[in-house]
Amino acid sequence: MFPLSHPVAIFLTVLVIILLGPVLFRRLRIPPIAGLILAGIAAGPYGFNILERDDSFRIFGDVGILYIMFIAAVDIDMFHLKKEGRSGVIFGLISFLFPFVAGLFGAHYAFGYGWATSLLIASMFASHTLVSYPVVSKFGLQNTRAAVIAVSGTIVAVMLALLCLAAVVDISRSGSVGIWSLIRLIVLLGLFMAAVGTLFPWLTRRFFRNNADPVTQFIFILALVFVASLAAHLIGLEAILGAFYAGLVLNRMIPSRSPLMKNIRFVGDSIFVPYFLIGVGMLINVGVLFHGWGVASIALAMTVAALASKWLAALAAQKTFGLCRDDRRLMFGLTSGKAAATIAAVMLGYNHGIVDEDLMNGAVVMILFCCVVASFVTERAALRIRMRLTESSLDRDDLGKHEFARQVVSVFNPVTSGGLMRMALAMRSARNQNPVTALFVRTNDDREAVVAGREALEAAVASGEDVEVEVQGVERYDISAVSGIKNVAKEQDATEIMLGFHRKSNIVDTFYGSMAEQLIDSCHKMVLMSRCFIPVETVTAIYVVVPRKAEYETGFHLWVSRVAMLGANIEAKVIFVCHPSSREFIETVIAEDKVEVDRAYEPVYAFDDFILLSGQIEADDLLVVIGARKGSISAGSELSALPGFLQRHFASSNLMVIYPRQF
Repeated sequence: MFPLSHPVAIFLTVLVIILLGPVLFRRLRIPPIAGLILAGIAAGPYGFNILERDDSFRIFGDVGILYIMFIAAVDIDMFHLKKEGRSGVIFGLISFLFPFVAGLFGAHYAFGYGWATSLLIASMFASHTLVSYPVVSKFGLQNTRAAVIAVSGTIVAVMLALLCLAAVVDISRSGSVGIWSLIRLIVLLGLFMAAVGTLFPWLTRRFFRNNADPVTQFIFILALVFVASLAAHLIGLEAILGAFYAGLVLNRMIPSRSPLMKNIRFVGDSIFVPYFLIGVGMLINVGVLFHGWGVASIALAMTVAALASKWLAALAAQKTFGLCRDDRRLMFGLTSGKAAATIAAVMLGYNHGIVDEDLMNGAVVMILFCCVVASFVTERAALRIRMRLTESSLDRDDLGKHEFARQVVSVFNPVTSGGLMRMALAMRSARNQNPVTALFVRTNDDREAVVAGREALEAAVASGEDVEVEVQGVERYDISAVSGIKNVAKEQDATEIMLGFHRKSNIVDTFYGSMAEQLIDSCHKMVLMSRCFIPVETVTAIYVVVPRKAEYETGFHLWVSRVAMLGANIEAKVIFVCHPSSREFIETVIAEDKVEVDRAYEPVYAFDDFILLSGQIEADDLLVVIGARKGSISAGSELSALPGFLQRHFASSNLMVIYPRQF
């Protein structure tokens, strides 16, 4: 009966482990990652021999590690990555050099191995796998400084370790290192990065414009990840580097709060990653420790050297970057786990006769202990950091400074309501627990209009469900659309009202439309009119045109906060086109709300100078224009002509017009 060989029986057993394992692990206080590896040991051929390690484990295992690397890259906020890029490179070098030196000289002088074998052991020590990264993601720490430095440093350490591995293979084949083969690899790496970095964003933007279904988008993204992984493998690199780089390139296209990211996390957390961890456990033969002191001593020495050198690297990084002890523990936990690259190095060395069977078994046992230590340390460090950040947030009373959005989104067109709601959701803080009100106002009993309005409400509510934000659908009968919107906004104590842009129906119709104009004139709340021809997630830059003296308006803080939050959530650069005197006030608002967004400033001295932007705005950009109501401080004669300017010069641009709140 055992081991199970039927594919259905194997898959069912794995699902039972994934389902029931975490319950048992929690009771035993074992981190889920370590628990799944231990479950793989118990169920595998070196344990109770329940499961046969068939092709499914090799396929899902390979996919699982690619998935972990891909998610690690996608989770990083590019703003934080740019900010900590130099620190990541430095840590990558430290995290490579300390273990490399320990492995190279320790293996040669302490154990008497040859230089080729010592170099292979050094590459195993120096490389690491982000096995415990799901813990960081679970606690929402992916954008903390320690996590960003550790993840970006991983790519440097793994790349250098793989170059050492290539040198070992050359030595085993020809007796010397092939300089030309290394040069060839570096050239191919440059071509690979240029091709993926150029083609993937271009293809993704065009695909997303025509396909809004999250499932279709998920399959497309997954295909790109495997294309990059396969291409990396074909040029002589490890596939995990291709997956990681694909994640960095596609990072901006996949906002953290989107249906696409929800699908990516669900599939990875439920199938691919657990399958990979169980598969790693099935490779480990703990029994070799009891076959003699030789294997046990090798395993002990390798484990101590690998963990100690990674700990020293984390300590050096802590002192260099001024981090705290919990940050050091998190970095050590993330960089001490070993799996894919280490296993590949062990098997390659064994197949080429560079390492013997005892050394191979010792290395596999080292992988087990490193994975267990990594999961324990990361879990505890992440918990302490999460608690510290939460307490710090409460102490600062951030919630009192930041006015969370209470949005009313007026919808009537089922074709555009989903995109309008996604734009509104992208302008909210992730901490905002207030529901969004999707409103359809009908002024008569026209059946076609009622059916269309209700479909628009359903689409808007579904957009909120996709990102787990509560959207309340409200259908209201009123004497006019303006009256209905104002009354609901008053009842909900709304901070802002969002509308879709009006479409001109005849030659005498205005650009805004009479309904929007009446709402702006008769309502003091912030009004946003939006028209985006592309999914908001694919916007690359946001140009914000600010009238002079806008900082003196009542609603200045609110609209700056919303625009900055939009840029942060979709990871687009925000360019404020404003008078130099307004820059300091904008910076103050962003600093007070603690919004971390990539931003720049372009000085203008006359409001109608923004017409020059018409040749600068690309199809993937969003133009945001800040208007002003009559009689306000920033209102001027040029603003009265704003609708005409927009109609003439920006008719085909992605556009948002904001009228700030006023008393």
